[in-house]
Amino acid sequence: MPLYYTTFLLRKTTSVIIAKGMSNRPINLALMWHMHQPFYKDLATGEFILPWVRLHSTKAYLDMAAILQKFPGIKVNFNLVPSLFLQIEDYINGKGTDRFLLLSQKNSNDLTAGERIFILQNFFMANWENMIKPYPRYLDLLMKRGRFVSQTELAQVAKRFSAKELLDLQVWFNLTWFGFTCRDQDPAIAELIIKGKNFSPEDKALVIAKQFEVMRNLFSAYRSAAERGQVELATSPFYHPILPLLCDTNSALEAMPHLSLPVSPFRHPEDAEEQIRQAVQFHTEHFGKAPAGMWPSEGSVSEAILPLAARAGLKWIAADEAILSRSLHKMEPRCRSISAEELYQPYLAEKDGANIAMLFRNHFLSDQIGFVYYRWRVSDAVDDFIGHLNNIRRSLPDDDREYLVSVILDGENAWEYYADSGKHFLEAFYSRLENDPTVRTVAINEYLQRHPPQKKLTKLFAGSWINNNFRIWIGHQEDNTAWDHLNQARLSLEDVDKAQCPAAWQELYIAEGSDWCWWYGDDHSSDNDAAFDALFRKHLKNIYTLSGKIPPAYLELPIKKTSLLRPIKEPVYLIDPVIDGTVTNYYEWLSAGNFNIEKARGAMHQIETAIKEIYYGFSQSALFVRLDFSFLPTLPEARCLSYTVYIFNPRQCRVVLKFSPEAGKFSGEFEKLGCPEDKKNLTSFAIGKIVELGIPFELMGANPGDRVEFVVAIAKDGQELERWPRGDTIAIFVPGENYTMEMWSV
Repeated sequence: MPLYYTTFLLRKTTSVIIAKGMSNRPINLALMWHMHQPFYKDLATGEFILPWVRLHSTKAYLDMAAILQKFPGIKVNFNLVPSLFLQIEDYINGKGTDRFLLLSQKNSNDLTAGERIFILQNFFMANWENMIKPYPRYLDLLMKRGRFVSQTELAQVAKRFSAKELLDLQVWFNLTWFGFTCRDQDPAIAELIIKGKNFSPEDKALVIAKQFEVMRNLFSAYRSAAERGQVELATSPFYHPILPLLCDTNSALEAMPHLSLPVSPFRHPEDAEEQIRQAVQFHTEHFGKAPAGMWPSEGSVSEAILPLAARAGLKWIAADEAILSRSLHKMEPRCRSISAEELYQPYLAEKDGANIAMLFRNHFLSDQIGFVYYRWRVSDAVDDFIGHLNNIRRSLPDDDREYLVSVILDGENAWEYYADSGKHFLEAFYSRLENDPTVRTVAINEYLQRHPPQKKLTKLFAGSWINNNFRIWIGHQEDNTAWDHLNQARLSLEDVDKAQCPAAWQELYIAEGSDWCWWYGDDHSSDNDAAFDALFRKHLKNIYTLSGKIPPAYLELPIKKTSLLRPIKEPVYLIDPVIDGTVTNYYEWLSAGNFNIEKARGAMHQIETAIKEIYYGFSQSALFVRLDFSFLPTLPEARCLSYTVYIFNPRQCRVVLKFSPEAGKFSGEFEKLGCPEDKKNLTSFAIGKIVELGIPFELMGANPGDRVEFVVAIAKDGQELERWPRGDTIAIFVPGENYTMEMWSV
């Protein structure tokens, strides 16, 4: 059992362990916020393909540094990825721009038809609940465009927008990304939010100017926080590569011995060392002091990176608790959970005569802040966090050691899911930590200087924070193709002097970043897959052209073939739900399979999808499908939507649910594809808070043992808006008469 589950269970056993736990001494808490964005810039054109570096600057990057001034008793750690701050520097020095910014600045009267469509498609890319809905004008513009519109429909919608409305949209898309610091402390921004509509070109120019003012001040904001001793600044490898894979792609086999690897192994530890060296140099130059520590990209570690980090002058690195578990306990995939005593202390890791301190984060608590607490009341969330810390403290031995709980997570993307950009949560969170005598927040290096590691790691397992392996970045055919292309480009530089052609080498280091393979394979997908694919291949092509060579023709071919959605859970048993449009009881869909569309989207800034989750399962006589939405399907404005289940195997057929104005209700229709005259009514469906339907196997011509494959689509007035899963199907096997007995015997 992973420790993060153990931590949760401890809350239920407090009375048992109080007597055995630590005394009333406080426990040390190392909070570390990781700040990172992919390297969006095309060095050849100077264009940033996406605007998130610029927009996050006015939100998370400023807010997270500024709020600490209210809580001088708090100490936190920030991990600042150099390639992120390099992009900020390029913006403020005029060395790059993005299409979103250029179209924001353009006179709304002069926008072309294509530009109007681009704005209407992309300028609602924000969390609708927290960043659009609170502002009546912005919400009205979204409603006028339509919450869910097809590409074809956008061309007609664009004609209905006036130049004045488009000007308001240009302003709001940029204005909504200002976080609570600017809203509270900058009168000009506050006044524009109050004004709300009928913006002038001068208002728009002011918003853009404020963005650049914030970006110019970010370096000093973090530097000042560090100089006053409240913050420790750490770093990551410059362009955020997976260091163990740069050292040797075969390191992926340690966690997954049967993983399919690229044709040619990539083995360039010198590149990994250079990524670390450049990061330390950049950090020192821009923040006035060399970093003591590093969060390796995606928490990815192996023994090979230890001497590289030590030679760069780093004193500590951090990883996930699962890495510690597999390092300590024979590296077994299903090893026993590590104890609190084992986890909540630093270790000394040694390799080839070099040694470095290591600490391991609490996975559960990190995820609670990043993915869970935004759904909770602030007071409940803070109480829960402190409750877990107290249970950890009580579970530790009552000795003289100063134990350390490390909570490390993304410091930027989560806050758009919190109300008011996370202000209320962070204020309550920091206030509680500052005033709670059972907790002491610490800067990591200060803690290590006072309490150096007492234990040594005899083995460091190679893996990342995600499932303690590297499956996200290598093993899928698309990932492996990317590594093979990268390897060939790297070989082309063997005879190229770095001093004579630094730009080509910079392109190589950019292409080694982790963010490209994040999108390859079937693990993640977004509407920007094609853009990321094209930019990765552009960086590879630039390696050749900048070094005077001709890029291979295969770099013109997309690597990303499909965008696959994988189930969160497969069906585990027969189900027989009540088809009534609501979750009648907790158990009726418990054994069903589940696809989480929000996770499948992959990009936190994508326009919201209509379908949030798909549940699917079966009885011995029927397939059942449940759709959960980001809106209430019974709303009058949702009547223009239709819901279709396309079945491709064993027969091609479909079920369509659509609203009938004549009947004043939804109707269900079963149709064999290619036989439009052969239609049957389907009555086993319901539309309420959710959509539920049951399709008899007999109707689709499926027999026991047959593989049934299907997808789900949603359309508006005949125009398809979404189809899930992208590029693949959902599959089940029709159960036979002995299914129940077979399942019991497993």
